Amino acid sequence: MAFHLTLKPGRERSVVQRHPWLFESAIGNLSAQPPDGAVVDVRGSDGTWLARGTWSGKSQIRVRLWTWNVEEHIDAGLIQQRIATAIAGRQAIAADAGTTAYRLVFSESDGLPGVIADRYGDFVVVQLSTIGAALRAQAIVEALVAQLAPRGIYERSDAEVRAKEGLEPAERLLWGEGVDGPIEILENGQRYSIDLVGGHKTGAYLDQRTNRRRVAAYCAGADVLSCFSYTGGFELEAAAAGAQHITAIDSSAEVLALAAENARRNGVTTPIEHVTGNVFGELRRFRAEGRTFDVIVLDPPKFVHSRNQIDRATRGYKDINLLAMQLLRPGGILATFSCSGLVSADLFQKVVFGAAVDAKRDVQILERLTQAPDHPVLLTFPE
Repeated sequence: MAFHLTLKPGRERSVVQRHPWLFESAIGNLSAQPPDGAVVDVRGSDGTWLARGTWSGKSQIRVRLWTWNVEEHIDAGLIQQRIATAIAGRQAIAADAGTTAYRLVFSESDGLPGVIADRYGDFVVVQLSTIGAALRAQAIVEALVAQLAPRGIYERSDAEVRAKEGLEPAERLLWGEGVDGPIEILENGQRYSIDLVGGHKTGAYLDQRTNRRRVAAYCAGADVLSCFSYTGGFELEAAAAGAQHITAIDSSAEVLALAAENARRNGVTTPIEHVTGNVFGELRRFRAEGRTFDVIVLDPPKFVHSRNQIDRATRGYKDINLLAMQLLRPGGILATFSCSGLVSADLFQKVVFGAAVDAKRDVQILERLTQAPDHPVLLTFPE
């Protein structure tokens, strides 16, 4: 059975401009109630065909739009084509022998709403965060196998958005060999041991690959503080750049042990002090002890998960940036990041400005960094 919906008058603009989300409030009427994951055609209030997507009846985002071409159908053929195009767009990264872990498919940015696929050497880890993607898992796996012939494909669909789609978390082997313990990958020539099954996200924070190398350019001869260390990416790059001493903080002793192992694996001789504890608390302790640093990296986890948390999150960002500025030596470098999509770049800059005022520090913006190019941003979908 074919389904279509008609938009309310005046609600066509975002669809025409190719924004891939259609909210419940924009829908005028339905031809019939679609089951979750079903293909739905979207028509303007005058009946003109506009786009085609998949239905998510439990989400405020009722339709995830896949195509604006009436001749394209949401089937295995389209998935195969989109995945092939996405992988082809990463050829420059794939050709780099010094990097074996990167993002293959980035959801809406690659025309596959709710589909994330990351390559870790011979393995692929996928996240399927929408019902439309989850119901097409077999076609997605078949396309990845056809393009890459990996040893195994593992699903780590534990993103919070799945709950809004009425989906339970899913962690399972989808194809090929299972992953037994940590595996080794390369990033910028550095060797990492990562846990695909129990690690954060799909195993690593691949979006920071280029930023780790960029921040290292300021670390020669420096006393470096890396906050929210995880498996030590910023530390490895800083050490390779000639840092004099590195202090790394994380709340997890387990991941810091992995960070220490990664340092040994790469033959790092720079002294690295691993500190297990709450970053806010440790920074306050350092302040009380009079410790200072030449370079400080703030790479916290997401502070905001919904719009009603934005105020609290901005207070957290301001507090941690203020603490860092109080520990920074004159002429020092602060590399501060936010991965909270609901905190815009403009708002984040205002928060850092507020921290600088309270710290009574004159601060210059030297660079604005963003995610690695294997995480492209769709112009019509800046979210």
